[in-house]
Amino acid sequence: MSPESKADKHARALEILRRLEGAYPGADCALHWKDPFQLLVATILSAQTSDEQVNKITPDLFRRYPNPAALAAASQAEVEGAIRSIGLFRNKAKNLRLMSAQLCEEFGGEVPQTMEQLTALAGVARKTANVLLGTAFGIPSGIVVDTHVHRLAIRMGLCKRTERYPEKVEKELMPLFPQDRWVFVGHALILHGRQVCIARAPQCDTCPLSDVCPKRI
Repeated sequence: MSPESKADKHARALEILRRLEGAYPGADCALHWKDPFQLLVATILSAQTSDEQVNKITPDLFRRYPNPAALAAASQAEVEGAIRSIGLFRNKAKNLRLMSAQLCEEFGGEVPQTMEQLTALAGVARKTANVLLGTAFGIPSGIVVDTHVHRLAIRMGLCKRTERYPEKVEKELMPLFPQDRWVFVGHALILHGRQVCIARAPQCDTCPLSDVCPKRI
């Protein structure tokens, strides 16, 4: 099979997008949140933890600490106790408190709306910032690359098969899709990875993308 040209890959990516829009028209973030601060907290907690597990603890967490000032004022032990069932809870508790203090001291208690400002916050890397900007503010700053998106991008031949770094995968994905669909692409690929293109047992026979996926072509 001859190597795929850039033009052919771009055309295939647009076809993948069209089919994802048909399969997951309402694709959105699975985390539960009511304001940007809640989404920021939940996204930090979701690192190496399922969204389902995060959603179990955030209602009580948000009742205890409804705003950055309340969370910044809490002790390390208090926050650890509130999120103990989450993986890496000690480090996440530390980051949540530091992040909340930064919001209070530098942004008047509001969540900033630029990549540079967000990634300067404790516990916030590019993936988390992309979630915040796209989901809370409708700003398509990039494509969220979690473990599902990373896996699918490689399986579908949209990035180098040896690529190990999420930010490099994102850099390869972004030119393939219209910028105004970047937020949707991230959400839809995550859903597809959870429901169909599963890590150990991809459901290729029922996949709406099977005939445009190198794994099956």
